[in-house]
Amino acid sequence: MKSRRGLYVLLSSLTLLAILALAQVFADNIATTTRYIYIPTGANYDTVQNILKRENILITHASFNVVAKAANYPTKVKAGKYKITADMSNYRMVRMLRAGAQEPVRLVINKLRTKQDFFDFVAANLEVKTAYMHCHLHDTTFLAAYGLDTNTAMCLVVPDTYELYWNTTAEKVLQKIAANYKRYWNDERKQKATAHNLTPQQATIIASIVEEETNMQAEKGNVASVYINRLRMGMPLQADPTIKFAIGDFSIRRVTGTHLQIASPYNTYKNTGLPPGPICTPSKKTIDAVLNAPDTKYLYFCAKEDFSGYHSFATNLNEHLQNARRYQQALDARGIK
Repeated sequence: MKSRRGLYVLLSSLTLLAILALAQVFADNIATTTRYIYIPTGANYDTVQNILKRENILITHASFNVVAKAANYPTKVKAGKYKITADMSNYRMVRMLRAGAQEPVRLVINKLRTKQDFFDFVAANLEVKTAYMHCHLHDTTFLAAYGLDTNTAMCLVVPDTYELYWNTTAEKVLQKIAANYKRYWNDERKQKATAHNLTPQQATIIASIVEEETNMQAEKGNVASVYINRLRMGMPLQADPTIKFAIGDFSIRRVTGTHLQIASPYNTYKNTGLPPGPICTPSKKTIDAVLNAPDTKYLYFCAKEDFSGYHSFATNLNEHLQNARRYQQALDARGIK
């Protein structure tokens, strides 16, 4: 009887231990609401544990450690961005981390002005370092495959939403962006550019200037027509945004004669033709406005004196000077230098 009772006690104890072990595996063990953790490339299990502790993710680290080791996770750590939800058990979390089932990053690129802006933006959202982005975007072999060089490289960056993994390499980031560039510049758009005697890169450069000139979509085609007409006639573009780009100061509200003296290939007052590259990443709508620009005789435009954001267009210098005088008087009245 004693031996049976002892066996019963042993089995009961083992059953209890098994239940407790299962509880460790399947019970919720998240100490926070939905969070994201970032496991860097090359991280080991100690790194993961430190991240979980630093971010106060777990209720008990001991139970997670038991399950992680039982699943052989310490030898299968994978980098990435992982979504941790409040209802996660040790089992679910370990299974996710072990499988590398990371959460994609939606990289939403809007208007960026310089390469460095682009590098910094990508580095702020992905693991990739700015130095690696710089290296790949200056790879002449890579750029040549898309008809680009180091000056026109930013034409490649078409504003859009790109879905990427957090630990995607610089090379793959640019390959994804380049694939979108290639899709955007389909045969129809190339033909429209050709009809204006432009290459896709030249159309993008004009669009970058238009993007900086006006926020009004309805008039972007007319603004583009001014620059297309000037380009055809060999007139200097005289685009104020290119001066701001050359100086590197985008806060300038009123371009003066002093600003126009800067020695730069982006000074479109001193140099004829297009600047060497785009001065921002224009939206697809703005590029399309250039490609669909109407056939006008406009050679000048000036901001309206009512500060509505719209412009007055002119076909001759006298008319333009009248428009410009009204605008300058409005600036003076408001004390805008």
